[in-house]
Amino acid sequence: MKGLYCKVGETAAEAKFVIQETNVPSALGSNQVKVQVKACALSPLDLKLHEDLKLQRDLVPVGREIVGIVLQVGPKVTFFQPDDEVVGILPLDTAMSGLCEAVVINENHLVQKPEKLRWVEVAGAIRDGLRAYTALHTLARMVSGHTLLVLDGASPFGVLSIQLAHYHGVKVLASALSSEDQKFLEQLRPSVGVRESLVARVIGVWDTKVDLVDSCLEETGGLGVDIVIDSGVRLHEEEPEARCLLPYKHDIITLLGVGGHWVTTEQNLQLDPPDSRSLFLKAASLSFLNEEVWGASSARQGRYLHIMKDIVEKLSTGTLRPQLEDPVPLYDATVSMEMVQKKQVRKRLVIQL
Repeated sequence: MKGLYCKVGETAAEAKFVIQETNVPSALGSNQVKVQVKACALSPLDLKLHEDLKLQRDLVPVGREIVGIVLQVGPKVTFFQPDDEVVGILPLDTAMSGLCEAVVINENHLVQKPEKLRWVEVAGAIRDGLRAYTALHTLARMVSGHTLLVLDGASPFGVLSIQLAHYHGVKVLASALSSEDQKFLEQLRPSVGVRESLVARVIGVWDTKVDLVDSCLEETGGLGVDIVIDSGVRLHEEEPEARCLLPYKHDIITLLGVGGHWVTTEQNLQLDPPDSRSLFLKAASLSFLNEEVWGASSARQGRYLHIMKDIVEKLSTGTLRPQLEDPVPLYDATVSMEMVQKKQVRKRLVIQL
């Protein structure tokens, strides 16, 4: 059986992705489930997080967002039985690649998949849906009437965040990194045939004539937005061209309203005393988005499963509709993962032929 793994180098840039032979345990633990994988999503691999948590190994498994059919269950499994269709996220410390033909996973990392959902649809949405829930519900405490700014709204994570916020009565602003992204966001609708746009205003930051701060303040009558979700932040005014479209940290603080909440994905964010003073004067708060924390404590297991069940339910009703590219076969997985890791593409889906 073959799976996709990352061969770690001395630096992140030296990491290589390889197809390796691997074995699935023949005997299942008490609460383990053996799943035949039908589709797997490829998202960027955070090697620094593995290092910080002492999970380093020569070959790091790749592809954790899986969907498939239950083949076998352990003696104490209560949630599933053979032939059930399931979706889940392999834990961070897993030794198995999600691109194997079959994987063994604890039942507490899986939920039922509705029959009418396509394999690739649910595999492509489960992790970004979890991130959106974590950002908006757990961290930002979103409520109806809030105004939300989603930076890089056309990303898979951004699209689901926009849809989830709109469902809860939140006014959504979104930034676009290109003219194509802007057109896509302007045409984003809650359902087919509905004229109302999901995004109240699309801010094309690719256009040098457009100012992010002025646009947000204009849209909110000068009050600022209640919630900001970023996709990375410039820590300094001048940074490499690859990061030129990211917002400057001071701009985010400026456009944040009184009592607002900034949810950041920037792991290395540094705030200077004037930045902290501005947040203090606004009684604003800052949270770091790391969806991996759901697996850090068994006390959170019930809420984690509840979130995944709700994501799947909203996918089945059409409330959440991920924007997916055509899936690729396993033999293209290595090249696809390299493109994802280098951020040449945002996400890839692999189907098992």
